[in-house]
Amino acid sequence: MNRCRALFVVLPGLISCISATSPAAAQDRAAPVDPHATARTRALFANLRELARDRVLFGHQDDLAYGVHWWDQPGRSDVKETAGAYPAVFGWELGWIEGGGPASLDQVRFDRIHDWMVRVYQMGAVNTASWHLNNPVSGGGAWDTTAAVASILPGGPRHQQFKGWLDRLAAFLMSVRTPDGEPVPIVFRPFHEMSGRWFWWGAGHATPEDYQALWRFTVEYLRDQKGLHHLLWAYSPNALRDYGADRYWTWYPGDAYVDVIGFDDYGSLAPGQGEQAVAQLGHDLAWLVRQAGERGKIAALTETGVEGVPDSTWWTGKLLKAITADPEAKGIAWALVWRNANAERDRAGHFFAPYDGQPSAADFRRFKQHPLILFADKLPDLYRMPR
Repeated sequence: MNRCRALFVVLPGLISCISATSPAAAQDRAAPVDPHATARTRALFANLRELARDRVLFGHQDDLAYGVHWWDQPGRSDVKETAGAYPAVFGWELGWIEGGGPASLDQVRFDRIHDWMVRVYQMGAVNTASWHLNNPVSGGGAWDTTAAVASILPGGPRHQQFKGWLDRLAAFLMSVRTPDGEPVPIVFRPFHEMSGRWFWWGAGHATPEDYQALWRFTVEYLRDQKGLHHLLWAYSPNALRDYGADRYWTWYPGDAYVDVIGFDDYGSLAPGQGEQAVAQLGHDLAWLVRQAGERGKIAALTETGVEGVPDSTWWTGKLLKAITADPEAKGIAWALVWRNANAERDRAGHFFAPYDGQPSAADFRRFKQHPLILFADKLPDLYRMPR
């Protein structure tokens, strides 16, 4: 693993590392890693970096698809019904698209996700997408840890199968277009939490080198072979506190393949965690922001939250306090909390944003009013280059 703080240069059969550049130089060259990124994708990248100077966008997974007490009802959102505005970042799940079926692993139809992604763009907000793809060797789910990564790399026995999966993914992502026919920019976050052991692409089930090769192949195939130029690529291991900053780059595929660096942290703000854990998360976020600045990337808290939100002041007493615990921590572009599973169709009690009447709802509204936090109702035009 190459730990130099630098831009990776990729040549046939060679990956080399140039000496580290200054933060000012990184700022000057900051741009999406796709040199042919669409104008709106380049604008989204630039605006997220610009906004991160003094605002943090709030995000929620599957926000328009369902809530604790409803399923696929036009205009509904637990976040909007609680805080008075939609989130600024919307997470979507594309797991099971590889199989060609009509719905995701969260039972949401892909045609509906398509429509909601377009709607999110029309409201001026941000789409992100994760992909909990099935295990290509065993046929089990993403949590089936049968070794598989080496088998889907070029030359592996499952490589053609994996390319077929990428073809299906590409067809869907390319179909998500604006009314004027342009592809909607999407922050794509595949193979996440690779520092943990719970996914088949995770630690202990694939070497870091094979993981990096998988990431690079996926980028190059979707970008260069399938012509997808509306993606920003997000790298997000698990919580930094689980393994330490020195190992954050263990699985990193290189600066030439990543636009967003983040991590998923649920434990730091969990019930029973005290002020020290909150402060540590702030410290970790500040480190992430510095790294993003040095590399010309976007920093984000890509997943967080606490199931059931049992703490009535969690939003200002934990999440906001962590983001503001270190002056540099406020430089993350967004923080996204996980989904609000429908209590009847899915999992009762598995929700991470409040719904109207939930004990933390009042504090959530206070969180929304903080001058640092941005919901969809106050967004500038993210799809036009900043002046």
